[in-house]
Amino acid sequence: MTSAHPTSPDAAPGGAYIHNIGYRHYDGPRLGRAYARRSLFSQSLRGAFGLGRSAKSKVLPMLLFAVMCLPAAIMVAVTVVTKAGALPVGYSRYAVYLQVVIGLFLAAQAPQSVSRDLRFKSVPLYFSRPIERVDYVASKFAAMAAALFILTGVPLLILYIGALLAKLDFLDQTKGLGQGVVAVVLLSLLFAGVGLVVSAVTPRRGFGVAAVIAVLTIPYGAVSAVQGIAFIQGNESAVGWLGLFSPITLIDGVQSTFLGGSSSFPNGLAPTTGAGFVYLLVTLAVIVGCYGLLMRRYRKAGL
Repeated sequence: MTSAHPTSPDAAPGGAYIHNIGYRHYDGPRLGRAYARRSLFSQSLRGAFGLGRSAKSKVLPMLLFAVMCLPAAIMVAVTVVTKAGALPVGYSRYAVYLQVVIGLFLAAQAPQSVSRDLRFKSVPLYFSRPIERVDYVASKFAAMAAALFILTGVPLLILYIGALLAKLDFLDQTKGLGQGVVAVVLLSLLFAGVGLVVSAVTPRRGFGVAAVIAVLTIPYGAVSAVQGIAFIQGNESAVGWLGLFSPITLIDGVQSTFLGGSSSFPNGLAPTTGAGFVYLLVTLAVIVGCYGLLMRRYRKAGL
């Protein structure tokens, strides 16, 4: 039963009123889960660089992106002017040298990606429909990893173009670029997982920023100190294994063993080939483990 006019209720039996408020069925296309995943991924990726947000939100990520690219441009200029026979820094080593910039970017953007949804309790709205928990976690993980890949991959492209302009060997530079891309893909996945897991623990963005910085810097400082002590005491075999306990030294061990880079360990000691396989397995295990922890975290957050 409906009234003759949307604003003129008719009296129903018993004194109740029935209003016609003009609701109609939606007859348009229903885009489904795939569209929701793509939208969440693109929104999160854009948000990592401040796109679609206020001008103030763009300052830090764009500044860090410029800082990541500036050394590459300077190295290219030096190589071209001096006609050097090689780049000052190898492709797979570049991200390790600028780990501080990458850590700051992750600490600023990982909490922004997930903490606000937890703080304002909007996660259940995502899970209403059509998106599900696995879609949310996969989209956020992929977006953060993609943002880190852009941050670390563009400088490698600058190095590569500069090396070709300097007329360095094409095959050597292409091989180096490929090795560097593999290194930054692993770094992006590893750091994205660690940063999102730490950020998802607390809905407070400030706490998330501090926690991400602590997780990246404290283990690295401790590992570096213990490695130095082990080297001074002549226990060189322990130096390589100690790198398993810090995210950036994990990547350092993999790239120095398999990707043609040099090591930042004391005296440049790189892990043996056997230890390098352990580094790779631990890196992959941490990535998968972080994804599993995020799934578990959002099993509760989505209630």
